[in-house]
Amino acid sequence: MNDTLMDILPLSARGYCCSQILGLLALAAQGREDAALVRALGGLCHGVGESGGACGILTGGACVLSLYVGRGADAETPHERATLVLSSFADWFTERATGLYGGSTCAAILGDGAPGQPPRPDMTRCGNLLAEAWAMIVSLLAENGLDVSVGRDD
Repeated sequence: MNDTLMDILPLSARGYCCSQILGLLALAAQGREDAALVRALGGLCHGVGESGGACGILTGGACVLSLYVGRGADAETPHERATLVLSSFADWFTERATGLYGGSTCAAILGDGAPGQPPRPDMTRCGNLLAEAWAMIVSLLAENGLDVSVGRDD
């Protein structure tokens, strides 16, 4: 079991979903807390609004990358390679999830949930993909001259 997975599992056990876990990993890397951000990332849980749609690893990962490369104030501009960073992550995730599970939606990754209920995260299926996504986020940032431990506000 890798170190990232050892960080992920307790967060999952405390009830955080995949998108929130990625946000919490980024905040921890920066030595910060931001309950509002974590709450907002909760809207992406279980396939966006509990719909089983786009996986929270994909959408949460895009949000986390935007913490580093996006624009958040009138005086800011996005990182010059923001679009490339985000599309690289989306392409990687779609290819990886489709190769493993036949699709990149929460429903495809988790399979059928209880009738009438969206699929629930399962760390036996999602944990390794989540750890791989975090590694990809860190790698994409590094490739573009950014340090995961340094936020845009620093």
